Amino acid sequence: MRFPWQQKQTIYTGTHDHAIVETRPSMSDELSHQGYRMTPQRLLIVSAIESSENHISAEDIYAQVVAKYPNVNVSTVYRTLELLEQLGLVTKTEMGVGRIMYHPLEKGHHHHLVCRECGNVIDLDESALTPLKEILLKDYQFIADLRHLGILGLCANCKQKSQVKSENG
Repeated sequence: MRFPWQQKQTIYTGTHDHAIVETRPSMSDELSHQGYRMTPQRLLIVSAIESSENHISAEDIYAQVVAKYPNVNVSTVYRTLELLEQLGLVTKTEMGVGRIMYHPLEKGHHHHLVCRECGNVIDLDESALTPLKEILLKDYQFIADLRHLGILGLCANCKQKSQVKSENG
């Protein structure tokens, strides 16, 4: 019996008239293929990640898993996330103030501008980092792996508030 989170994922790409169907194995299939045991805890962790609409924290994953499997330890979640990251199945992104978030690599890579004051997250198109990647290669002979970044700074609103504060004294 296969659980819903163990099913192969079908991804449709291309235009409406010229759809290309690409089937990728699920994370649990990939783990099994590489010889890892698929314990109930591991299946629930993978399910939480794959079913998440956005990025998900280890704490959020743990909350979902413990609701269904009360004997799970939070260290199991962290070890599984570390394994998934090592295998290239998830990305780990620092989203400011110690907020680490995870995202399935198969859902694409993108970047974020994270305001260190209000915590607002602005999605950044990958093409914005292309010049940086080229400079790093040209000037430093460094091939940058820019799959999923969180760049900390100040959003426009917080910058404006900061300027008003400094002007008023």
